Amino acid sequence: MLKLASTTLKLSHIKMNKRLDTFLYVFFDILSSTLAWTLFFIFRKIYVEPQKFGYDIPVYFDKSFYLGLVFIPLFWVLLYYTNGYYKKVYRRSRLKELGQTILLTLIGVVLIFFMLILDDTVYSYKTYYFSFSTLLGLHFVLTYIPRIILSTRIIHKIREKTIYFNTLIIGSNEKALNLFLEFESKEESTGNNFVGFISIHDKEEYLLGSNLSHLGKLSAIKEIIAEKKVEEVVVAIESSEHDEINKIIQILDETNVIIKVIPDMYDILTGSVKMSNIFDAPLIQISHDLMPAWQENLKRVIDVFVSILALTVFSPVYLALIVGVKMSSKGPIFYSHERIGIYGKPFMIYKFRSMFVGSEQNGPALSSKNDSRITRFGLFMRKTRLDEMPQFYNVLKGDMSLVGPRPERQYFIDQIVQRAPHYFHLQKVRPGITSWGQVKYGYAENVDQMIERLKYDIIYIENMSLYVDFKIMIYTISIILGAKGK
Repeated sequence: MLKLASTTLKLSHIKMNKRLDTFLYVFFDILSSTLAWTLFFIFRKIYVEPQKFGYDIPVYFDKSFYLGLVFIPLFWVLLYYTNGYYKKVYRRSRLKELGQTILLTLIGVVLIFFMLILDDTVYSYKTYYFSFSTLLGLHFVLTYIPRIILSTRIIHKIREKTIYFNTLIIGSNEKALNLFLEFESKEESTGNNFVGFISIHDKEEYLLGSNLSHLGKLSAIKEIIAEKKVEEVVVAIESSEHDEINKIIQILDETNVIIKVIPDMYDILTGSVKMSNIFDAPLIQISHDLMPAWQENLKRVIDVFVSILALTVFSPVYLALIVGVKMSSKGPIFYSHERIGIYGKPFMIYKFRSMFVGSEQNGPALSSKNDSRITRFGLFMRKTRLDEMPQFYNVLKGDMSLVGPRPERQYFIDQIVQRAPHYFHLQKVRPGITSWGQVKYGYAENVDQMIERLKYDIIYIENMSLYVDFKIMIYTISIILGAKGK
């Protein structure tokens, strides 16, 4: 009990440190971009403007400087965020960080140069090249120095196991044992803290049993991952157990863990994979990423921006709907209940109430075309999808996205997965206010229709992009304006 409490305390401490380290990256990026802009502004006053006017210009900070001091650091942080720079601060290669910093600095400086500097009149075009090179050099050097210091500090902490990642091994025989011993024999830690292993088949004794705790069977893997706060899973099964690989990957795909497998399984794996060498132990890392990092983060930025806009600009619409719901029947204005979100996490979803109070007193039930439980005003809201508007709050909280598979109740999920186990693929992404399945099929009246709608959402996940999201949003707006919802 004391050991469990100590482990939980350590994990909590690491989580807090991760937030602090992420904050430090953001803080120094803001500081470096502020300093780079200040030095560049002084450079222009000392070098560029005297060439233009033919006499020395005193250095003074005008309105344009202070505006730049506010918006330029925000521009840089947004650029880094959308490209996923702040996403995994504890899993970063210094070489990749160098390349990423060079590339993003070049992109950012080009954008700033064309938006703010190119319109300036100069003595000669050589001044443009010199100004561009100066801003590029200042920003890169001032940005990269604190980054390399922070990253080196984190890597040293990982090697000393001050920072570690709870890791679970799937497998119990020779390959699992050899892999474990190879990890443990390294002088410098990889950060993997092995909490135990899961076996594929029941045995009285396991080769790995003398080194690690046997935590259970594959059927209990989700519970084990949650209980042990597992961040990485290493699949090290024998050739005779390869028939289980698809099942293993499918189950792990429903969680938020990093999945790594030994290389000789490469030919039987499908999906997006990338090679990763961990101190002479080569592993294949299976990617959860369904979109490029910049699109995934920009999607979240759009979610937040549109939600704030919708909650403020459409406040008169909210007031009108509140009055309409209140006049339609007795009862609360909003309706909330538990739905299942990303990685199976439950959350409370909010809607304007469209049914009479007590409509589900006999248990959960889906609405139908001529459902007597729906109020007249509720029918209007459903056709125009206006009953979904409070879900912008869910999007702002991070429970949902603007576009994604519609979230369902656990009661119906249990029925769906009995006939369509691939439903769990939907839980790899945030659920949405609207979806391709919702646009194409509308509200489902029974489990059969839910399963029919499922194929559209699976296709959406396999083809996720901002372009597809925009198309779905345009079709949704068309349905709202035409009151064609069903």
